Amino acid sequence: MDKNTSRMKRALKLRSKIKKSGASRLSIHKTSQHIYAQLLSADGKTTLASASTVNAEIKAGLKNTSNITAAIEVGKQIAQKALAAGVSQVAFDRSGFKYHGRVKALADAAREAGLKF
Repeated sequence: MDKNTSRMKRALKLRSKIKKSGASRLSIHKTSQHIYAQLLSADGKTTLASASTVNAEIKAGLKNTSNITAAIEVGKQIAQKALAAGVSQVAFDRSGFKYHGRVKALADAAREAGLKF
């Protein structure tokens, strides 16, 4: 079993628990160059808000898009958009990634900006 298959297996297990809870889901994805965050409705059919280092407004203020500083900016942005959409309570879907580094930085920044996990 390769690294990606293991990650996808962890993600499936986590998503099934989140689906049972019926909460809106803050889903993240990271690549070597960027980090993406998406707020999905409880049924998973609609995207309520999104933010990433690809966005021009976030990218303009960053020197590098693949570090913890960039993840913190994305976390703040997604929290602001979520609160504007009327969502304050979310379930954090880390997509099978380990909870450290950029993933942890994004989650902590979103919490500090007002989201409750």
